[in-house]
Amino acid sequence: MKPIPFRTAGDVEAALERTIAHLRSGGLLAYPTETVYGLGSRPRVAEVEALRRLKARRPDKPFLLLVSHREMAEAHGLAFNAAARALARAFWPGPLSLVLPGGSGRLPDLLRGPEGGIAVRWTSHRGMARLVQALGEPVTSTSANRPGQPPAPGAEAIARDFGAAVAAGTLLVLDGGVLGNSPPSTVVDCTQPEPRLVREGALTLAELRRAVGRLAP
Repeated sequence: MKPIPFRTAGDVEAALERTIAHLRSGGLLAYPTETVYGLGSRPRVAEVEALRRLKARRPDKPFLLLVSHREMAEAHGLAFNAAARALARAFWPGPLSLVLPGGSGRLPDLLRGPEGGIAVRWTSHRGMARLVQALGEPVTSTSANRPGQPPAPGAEAIARDFGAAVAAGTLLVLDGGVLGNSPPSTVVDCTQPEPRLVREGALTLAELRRAVGRLAP
């Protein structure tokens, strides 16, 4: 199965029906983001488990969620404290993942990190934001690579690295072109009143502090 073009607005619209049907049937997806290519699924226990097996990811390493707006995160029970609200206003949509409390009974506990929260990002990749909005629910996300390897730069490399899943029809690949050598999203833990920087990535700590002052990590 060849990668599906996903570069222009026309490509995205043409890909929606097939991609959404694939996800709703329990399939897995490889897709471009504003940082690196990701692998994902709907946030269902069986589908997240299938994604974990595909990625060969350790059980103690959670996945994050991509949403198309803040209200989608809240609709799934995720809670924004003062720091999370300020950071989201300043940097969403964009390469900032916020670890938020809540979601019990609405999202799989498989998504939770050691702090008990679930990482979520309003993606600024227009194609993926359009897809998530059309799907009507978040899409899980992890970098598209084998453990210990760098993220794949493009759809052809993903189709090669995960060839068995592509051939079986389990994995659908969206071709957003070759992405630059971008760092992953910055991750901030907002499960407690005081935010904590988990990973400095595309956004620096200095940028966070310039934007939201004392509400930054």
